[in-house]
Amino acid sequence: MVTVRTMTAADVTAVAEIRVAGWRAAYAGLLPASYLDRMSVEENAGRLRERLARPGGSGADLVAVDARGTPAGWVCVGPAHREGGEVHALYVRPSRIGTGVGRALLDAAHAHAHAHGLDPLALWVLAGNTRARRFYERAGYTAADGAVRTEDYDGVAVREVRYCR
Repeated sequence: MVTVRTMTAADVTAVAEIRVAGWRAAYAGLLPASYLDRMSVEENAGRLRERLARPGGSGADLVAVDARGTPAGWVCVGPAHREGGEVHALYVRPSRIGTGVGRALLDAAHAHAHAHGLDPLALWVLAGNTRARRFYERAGYTAADGAVRTEDYDGVAVREVRYCR
């Protein structure tokens, strides 16, 4: 059982740990190991602290916590670069994948987006990340609009596809 709440400064280090571990687990074989190896919890925590220091707007950082209050996952939702809203990030502690944490976070992100007029909602996912693509498809997202972008990771072009709901 998890509860989803707004992220606080006390959650930053745990969320940064989840994000780095999440990238390393989800993107192994999809992104260069050199890039994943350089990821830093401290650097990620610093960026999260900076963002928390600039509150406002219609975006939200939400954490899923277990019964002891330990963060198990994180989602960032807010305005998109185009119309509507975007799930900018969703990561679950690797040991908690498949336990409902991701779905609880996504449901909370949907509720937040709807309450703030951020419809329709979109997200970007690595084309090769079949586990994530299945997860989002089960949650009602489709890649039907055909938008694709390429990001460079240590000289390797990696394709992402946009999903919309």
